[in-house]
Formats: sequence, structure tokens, C-alpha cells
Amino acid sequence: MTSSLNSVRRMRLAATGVVALALAGVGFAAPAQAQDGSTDARLKKVETEVRALQRKVFPGGDGKYFAPEITSPTATPTPAPGQPATTPVSDMLVRLDAVEAQLARLTGQVEQNTNRIDQLEAKLAAGVPAPAPVPVDPAGPQPTASQSNLSAMNGVQPAAVRPSTKPAELKPAVETKPVGPSNSRIDAVRAIVKPQSADAADDEYSYGFRLWEAKFYPEAEQQLKLYLEKYPKHARVSWGRNLLGRAYLDEGKPLEAAKWFVQNYQADKRGDRAPDSLLYLAISMKQMKDTKRACIALSEFSDTYAAEAAGRLKSVYDTTRNGLTCS
Repeated sequence: MTSSLNSVRRMRLAATGVVALALAGVGFAAPAQAQDGSTDARLKKVETEVRALQRKVFPGGDGKYFAPEITSPTATPTPAPGQPATTPVSDMLVRLDAVEAQLARLTGQVEQNTNRIDQLEAKLAAGVPAPAPVPVDPAGPQPTASQSNLSAMNGVQPAAVRPSTKPAELKPAVETKPVGPSNSRIDAVRAIVKPQSADAADDEYSYGFRLWEAKFYPEAEQQLKLYLEKYPKHARVSWGRNLLGRAYLDEGKPLEAAKWFVQNYQADKRGDRAPDSLLYLAISMKQMKDTKRACIALSEFSDTYAAEAAGRLKSVYDTTRNGLTCS
């Protein structure tokens, strides 16, 4: 970056020198007879130097800042008869105007570049200088910056870190074993006898019920899902979905329970356990502190299943209403 900055500064000085040279060579007032061939040669020299400076500052020569070397010839206007031809002084003034216009554009560009350079220098002066490059040891990688800083604080010179010829052995800090059911629980589940009757579907449901009744809730959930997948049109499907929700609720998972209660109620509102699912949906919402949805479920239960609310499920309904303020 320093070399680039110096280059731009040298170009700015060169542009200033050319301006001074142009003014010194042709900028003073002189009579018409003094503008001879020597002055014309000096003016051509200034024009050549301006073009050279433009190529230096603006490499590429796209024609934006100076004309190309070869151009198509243009017709020279023929002066009208009776009009005097242009004098050498007027020609030089035209050329001088062109030179001054080019110098003005060039000076403006140099001033813009100078302003950008000053801003970059100010930013660099306010920032932190980049660290010196660390020499690379061909025998192995060098210590990192954090290792060097830590060693410097301890007063120890860090040694070069060399690659190990043996792969690193990764050992867990603590050996963990997957958590599974204990032997006593497995024996207790095996002790629950699965029914064997002519109705295989009912046997699957009844086995899930026995697991739930024995408070083996995860095993009951697995068994009831198996029953629902194998026999989706069995007569006890409404019982199976409701009991699956009850297992999740008793296990302390009211959100999972609510999903099965809603599914059972919406699947068949006339199902044998649809009233139970709607009521236990309110219980699930109550456990999750969602009073609004609990009240909605209770209201729909009392409207849709008034006989159940006053009969078989009255005690559960009354217990659920206690502690809830429903509008």
C-alpha cells in the first residue's frame, strides 16, 4: 500500500510540474510577431508531456481522458472568401485552451486521489499495525499466537509443534452406558400375561390395558400404538386411542395426551370413549395451566354429553371444574 501511495503522490507532483511548465512556456502575454516556430515547438512539447502524464495516471487509454493516437481524418473547413485566415496566435490559444482543460481534469483527478489517500492514511494511523509474519520451520508448524503468549507469561520459550507420527487416541472422560429398563422391571412386565382368545385384536388391546393398569406406562403406550396400527377399524379403537392418551397423562406428559384425546374425539364423536377423551382433554389443559382451553373443552363436554356429565363421568367432571374460573 505504501508504494501505491508514493506512486500517486509522484503523479500528483508530475501533474503540478506539467502545469507549471505549461504556464511558464505559453502562459505569458506576447505580441503576435513573437509567436514563432520555437514557441510552437515548446507548445507541442507541453502537449506531448500532458498526454504522457495522462497515460501514467490513467493507464489503458480508453479515450475518456485523452484522444487516441490514430483517428479518422476530418474535413478541414474552408474559410469563406474574403475572410482572413486564422493567425498562429489564435491557433496557439486554441491549443492552449485544450491543454488547460486537460490539465484541469487531470488536476481534479489527482486531488480526488490525494483525498482518498489522506483518508486511508488516517485510518491506518488510528488502527493497530499488522503483526510481523512468523517464519515457517520446514520441520514442522510453529506454535500459535495463543501458545506463544501463554509461554511468555510463564517464562518458558515455546518449542515448535511437530506433527505426531501416531494418530491421537480419543478416550471419553467418563464411560457412559445406555439407560434401559432394569432386570426387575423386565421381569415384572413379563409377569403380565397377554390374553389368548379367538379375537386377536381384542387381545392386543387388553394386553395394553393390563400394562397401563400395572402402571407400566411406556410399555402400555408401545402396545396400544401397535394395536391401533394393526387394527385401525376394530371395535375398540375408540377405547385404544383414549387409553393411550390416559397413559401419557398418567406418565406426566399432558401435551402428548392432549393430542390423542383430540384425535379420538374428532375421529368419531359417537365413539364409546369420545366423551371421556373430551373431558380428559380439559384435564390435560388444566395441568398445562391453559385455563381458556380447559374451559372450552368443559363447556363442549357438558353441552354435547349432558347425560355423561350427569351420570358416569359426573365425579370427574366436577373435580375438573374445581379451581377453574370459566366465564
